[in-house]
Amino acid sequence: MTTDPKHLTESEASAEAARLIREAYQPTEEPRPVTAFRDTTPVPAVGTTPPVPQPETRIVPEWAAGVAVASIGIGAGATGLGCGAWLILQGLSSVTLLGVLAIAAPFVGIATVATAIGAAISKAKRASTTNIYRGTVVQRTEVTATARGMLSRAKAGR
Repeated sequence: MTTDPKHLTESEASAEAARLIREAYQPTEEPRPVTAFRDTTPVPAVGTTPPVPQPETRIVPEWAAGVAVASIGIGAGATGLGCGAWLILQGLSSVTLLGVLAIAAPFVGIATVATAIGAAISKAKRASTTNIYRGTVVQRTEVTATARGMLSRAKAGR
């Protein structure tokens, strides 16, 4: 019997087709997934053990890999901020009064000069004109209430 489709007779082709269909629809047992691996090779009594291949079949989803990378980045950033804060607080804990005064002295000097300049400009702008009023001054302190009632307002006399 020839399996080349060009040289098959009608009956041979029919028989081959029936065989292929029978094989295709024959129930097959699904292979069970491997959940454990036991190495049965004997271990040498002395010396190192030879390497044994251990196939890796796990697949990590993209979102899980992204979360892992992001958490590593966040952890590294938090560690960096913590180290920076520690360094700053270590520096602040060793501050003395003399150190504070040495750092603040230039700023205090600049502020004093700026205040003096501002006061001088303010005095220069202020005119030294003395206003002299001539005439009689009348001061009235009487209050005359003409409105009556609970919600009325008082008016000053003229």
